[in-house]
Amino acid sequence: MNEATYTQLLEAHGIKPTANRIVIARALAQCLHPATLAELEARIKTIDKSNIFRALTLFKEQRLVHVIEGGSEGVRYELCHSHDDDHDADIHPHFYCEQCGQTYCLDYTEIPDIALPKGFEKRSANLMIKGVCERCKK
Repeated sequence: MNEATYTQLLEAHGIKPTANRIVIARALAQCLHPATLAELEARIKTIDKSNIFRALTLFKEQRLVHVIEGGSEGVRYELCHSHDDDHDADIHPHFYCEQCGQTYCLDYTEIPDIALPKGFEKRSANLMIKGVCERCKK
């Protein structure tokens, strides 16, 4: 994706497309797996950790990123592919390899619908499956 595409993506989510936010969105898109703040900081040498974190917080609020919890390294961030600031149609489970520490997206695998008690409202879902990946199993 080029800079104009990232600008449009940010604007579609109600986010002002600053230079730093475009760099952070691009870095997330280029990651092959959900990234930790430390991984993004290592990738983006021109922006300090606090500015990256603030942008990720905004991205989360505007549903531009998924926040994935449950691995050993804390929270991971993944660019949301639904491109909708009102509804996240890209919720999917993740797999954490307990041997190599890699987190994998299980795209196109739906999280089962959970019946909530009356009066409860679902805002997000997070399903982390833990085990050993195919590469480590060999």
